[in-house]
Amino acid sequence: MSHPVRLSDYLDKNGVNYQTIAHPASMSSTASAVSAKVPLHQLAKAIVLEDHQGKKLVAILPADYKISLLWLNECFKATFRLLSEEEVSPLFNDCEFGAVPANGDAYYINSVYEDSLTRESDIYLEAGDHKTLFHLSRTEFAKLTDRNHYSHFARQA
Repeated sequence: MSHPVRLSDYLDKNGVNYQTIAHPASMSSTASAVSAKVPLHQLAKAIVLEDHQGKKLVAILPADYKISLLWLNECFKATFRLLSEEEVSPLFNDCEFGAVPANGDAYYINSVYEDSLTRESDIYLEAGDHKTLFHLSRTEFAKLTDRNHYSHFARQA
């Protein structure tokens, strides 16, 4: 199985235990969850944003949620915009086009996590390709995200 190694290296270096889950190729987080047979609310997808000062942020939320830029802007006192796939691709140059791993820290980009992810017993992270997920327990997910900001910035679709 071949997937980008930057995120797996980051998990390994930080002592985060995970399992690799292969699934048929898919082009969306929803399709990934369905093909891997994992609940949508446990699959963490990433959305890359840029604020009014040009600073990047990776917002990580469940696959069945929609981001609210209004809520996120209020939380950070900023004005974020969604980046296009063409703008995102160079930031994650080891990943397949359109596949953003659900962790910005491995790429030196700040991350914010939707609060609802903390209630899940298992979390599945998109790995940076269109056919691999990383499965983490709640404890391991907390270890991964302990330096990041949590907020309520999305709602279930």
